[in-house]
Amino acid sequence: MSMPTHSPEGNVAERVISLAQAIREALAEEMRRDPMVFIMGEDVAEAGTPFKVLKGLVEEFGPQRVIDTPISEAGFTGIAVGAAMTGMRPVVDIMFGDFLTLAMDQIVNQAAKVHYMSGGKWKVPMVIRTTMGATLRKAAQHSQSLYAWFAHIPGLKVVIPSTPYDAKGLLKTAIRDENPVLFFEHKAMYSMRGYVPAEEYTIPFGVADIKREGRDLTMVAVGRMVHIALEAAQRLAELGIESEVVDPRTLIPLDRRTLIESAKKTGRVIVLDEGHQSYGATAELSSVITEGAFYYLDAPVIRLGAMDVPVPFSPPLEDLTVPTPEKVIEAAKTLCGRV
Repeated sequence: MSMPTHSPEGNVAERVISLAQAIREALAEEMRRDPMVFIMGEDVAEAGTPFKVLKGLVEEFGPQRVIDTPISEAGFTGIAVGAAMTGMRPVVDIMFGDFLTLAMDQIVNQAAKVHYMSGGKWKVPMVIRTTMGATLRKAAQHSQSLYAWFAHIPGLKVVIPSTPYDAKGLLKTAIRDENPVLFFEHKAMYSMRGYVPAEEYTIPFGVADIKREGRDLTMVAVGRMVHIALEAAQRLAELGIESEVVDPRTLIPLDRRTLIESAKKTGRVIVLDEGHQSYGATAELSSVITEGAFYYLDAPVIRLGAMDVPVPFSPPLEDLTVPTPEKVIEAAKTLCGRV
């Protein structure tokens, strides 16, 4: 069954679990439902991944369906593409999103294009799960948020959950989708807890979620930036500025209508993203809003993305590279004439 698209966070009487548990539940439920679903990647079986997200799955499903692979992202991603073309539903685990670079040909030139180039005769129903995000002291090669690359490629779907509720519902939808899906999980959010119903549910792609209602300002935020926006919104409310926080949840497909309608309602927009600002998701999202709500805007859309530098290892420097509640509050006060 499909549940309401808005996540009913904050109901303390309901079941609360972590985002990691929500991911694991989604995978286990889908593997029980469909024997064609299997997991493959580095350290996914006995180790349960370095973040322990998949811990326990190999005990239930065995090493034939939770498969530890050699250290070759190109190799096992290519195997997954072939398996998907022949009717399987592989879930590929790429340990760090930065390592997607090693499988770019398989993802961009093979998985994304097989359906088109075969005239619709072949499908590639596979999910590539991977991590993203800075401020965890993982340095420049383990901290990037690269989803904008894949949103640029026709044939791929791109999903970025921000809560345990969204993570479980969106992952189940991804596994059932007939297209290749890139599913990005923020490393810093695995321990985050939130409401997740025990009953079966899915969340459709292309439906944004309004995490907070507001009238003065719209914040469109991606992934962990949703929580930065919510914190900033709470503090801005003390100043009399009521902010609406919109989470796209999927970049491809994108719910343009919800973004535009929110911008029309408030007249002011900030777009937050943890990917690098230049040529990134903030540019596309702000363009969609500007084109669709131009005559309703009281000021230009403000973009807040990561600095265009490699992610530093130094903690004080790393923390400066991504948007913070303080930066959002400063931008909001400027937009609302409260400087």
